Amino acid sequence: MKQLIKGLHHVTAMADDPQQNLDFYAGILGLRLVKKTINFDAPDVYHFYYGDEDGKPGTILTFFPYKGLHRGRQGKGQLTTTSFSIPANSLGYWTERLKRFNIPFSNPQERFEEGFIYLEDPDGLGIELIANDRDTRPGFTYGQIPLEHAVKGFHSITLSENGYEKTAGFLTTYLNHQAVAEQSNRFRFSASGKVGDLVDIVCEPDRLRGLGGSGTVHHVAFATDNDQTIQEMQEKLASKGMNVTTVLDRQYFHSIYFREPGGVLFEVATCDIGFTYDEPLEELGQALKLPPWEEKNRSRIESGLEPILLDWKKFV
Repeated sequence: MKQLIKGLHHVTAMADDPQQNLDFYAGILGLRLVKKTINFDAPDVYHFYYGDEDGKPGTILTFFPYKGLHRGRQGKGQLTTTSFSIPANSLGYWTERLKRFNIPFSNPQERFEEGFIYLEDPDGLGIELIANDRDTRPGFTYGQIPLEHAVKGFHSITLSENGYEKTAGFLTTYLNHQAVAEQSNRFRFSASGKVGDLVDIVCEPDRLRGLGGSGTVHHVAFATDNDQTIQEMQEKLASKGMNVTTVLDRQYFHSIYFREPGGVLFEVATCDIGFTYDEPLEELGQALKLPPWEEKNRSRIESGLEPILLDWKKFV
């Protein structure tokens, strides 16, 4: 069977203060701001994309920061933890760095023979840093983090579900995933088997359902090659009676949306366009980029957005 889904593409979450969000992800974690644009469906709101140097699929965490947005609640029916991959010897570096910036974190733990720490961003979004020696991707740093300790991209995501069977069946039947590991109430799947493409389903029947708001994930996107494969994916889901959107133009990729059986909003996004579509690699994230249909409204949009400043030197 043709493999339409290749792994993870991006995760999109909700935040409150845009400057606070930028300081945490680009400043403290050292991710690259690869695109500063707007929410295409709500043009008075920023859309930030953070990732590696090129903004490759499997490294991209994006945010809609709504100033004054109420705090959400993580729970069942949500992606509750986004885990990043760091080098195997880097947990000590990161615990000291987080202490220096007064970021609370858990004591180091172990899962599937890999050490990790759990922390939350300023809005309460669940984040893990997982140390491993299996990830060959280069890390990114503006210069405030030694390259030998830099974040490499995603390690995995965690879906909180009432039970794992229906979501697992959906992943394996429609999204080319296979079961790769399990531990207690955690079941791991992957489309590629690589670090960066791991999907953990955690069974938490007694947990409250999640409520949207700042500090919660809006959706997770899976990667497909191009317009042909996304059209095949759309038709495949529609033929099974699923409520799936038509293919939408997100400028840097084309995508479709649908919900998995546990309620998490899934997206499938193409990999063949990328973030250098409207600015060169060396200038990614520096200017506010608007889709062509909003350029006529640039003055109004810019005047309504809170000014932000990327000052990574504060976080050396």
